[in-house]
Amino acid sequence: MSFPLTEEQRLIRDTVIKFAKDKVAPLAEHLDKTGEFPHECTAMMKEMGLMGLTIPEEYGGQHAGDVAVCLAMEELSKVCLSTAGTLATHFLATEPMLIAGSEEQKKRYLPDMASGAKLAAFGLTEPSAGSDVSGVRTNAVKDGDSYILNGSKCFISNGGEADIYTIFAKSTNAEGKSGLSAFIVEKGTPGFEFGKKEDKMGMRGSATRELIFTDCRIPAANLMGQETKAFKVVMQTLDHTRYIVGSQAIGVARGAFDAAVSYAKQRVQFGKPIISNQAIQFMLAEMATDIYSARLTVYEVARERENGEKNYSAKSAMSKLLSSEMVGRVVDQALQIHGGYGYMKDYAIERYYRDARILRIYEGTSEIQKMVIAAEILNGRGEVWW
Repeated sequence: MSFPLTEEQRLIRDTVIKFAKDKVAPLAEHLDKTGEFPHECTAMMKEMGLMGLTIPEEYGGQHAGDVAVCLAMEELSKVCLSTAGTLATHFLATEPMLIAGSEEQKKRYLPDMASGAKLAAFGLTEPSAGSDVSGVRTNAVKDGDSYILNGSKCFISNGGEADIYTIFAKSTNAEGKSGLSAFIVEKGTPGFEFGKKEDKMGMRGSATRELIFTDCRIPAANLMGQETKAFKVVMQTLDHTRYIVGSQAIGVARGAFDAAVSYAKQRVQFGKPIISNQAIQFMLAEMATDIYSARLTVYEVARERENGEKNYSAKSAMSKLLSSEMVGRVVDQALQIHGGYGYMKDYAIERYYRDARILRIYEGTSEIQKMVIAAEILNGRGEVWW
């Protein structure tokens, strides 16, 4: 496997590296302490054209490809997962429209989403429907040329800050996977309100809110794709974005690793820097190997999808599983290298440690990834991986 970057990919990577170092990193600690949404970082990402990386050029985007998206996400996550998560959520919310949206919907919404004039959010999770997508209870009732939404969503990233929301609701009384439909709901629509901003352990700068729908009337034209057929849209969306989460994990792990190396070179014990101790060297060697292995998996999946591979669902799940579990080990070892200082908020590793934990949960827990992979094995399709 070889991953030579194109000139465009190198340009995007190098541009984001400089942006992350010069503009995002100085704000990361402040965003974490205050829980403020990264408005300044988001505004700069708009100016740089990052909001449209996944959107085709015909709708005003760059359509830079999956590898470029992962490169950008990795470098942003290395310094601030809250900022990276804001952009990743925008990509997540855009995907259903790219999959199932009508040409009219794409022309109406995607240009503003590509430019960043309108931020997007993805509304799937509910109090009774987390890992179990089929448990969605928010309902949509057809009423003439409208749908009326009632219900609520929880833990919605970019909630309250986004202008456009991709909302999944049951449009029939059917149970299980059937009956799920996808809708576009704009901020400010009567009957659409926001709950409190969640006070989270990590990724504190990313806005996470409840969405509340009370007799919220939206045009029937805001239905994306076929009514009751959106379960497949959800699955295709998550297949695409799971390896992007993997690239976030790679970035956080690299940030923690760099912090650990820097600290180990400076920290003196028993008369010498602790990096000269074999115990520390072995920890760093394990961390580097973990990161390298997971990174190969993430970029292989991104490259395959970019090249038109269709059967990548299990591979995408593997990349998220491997990366999100890896980053947990890396941040733990990085904090251990810092010793007692790593437990204090004066050092960035404390933030990396808290931020990393969400990566094993959102967009499918590690256990869900194992279920996806196991399903491929049970269906006799495992041989396509080799």
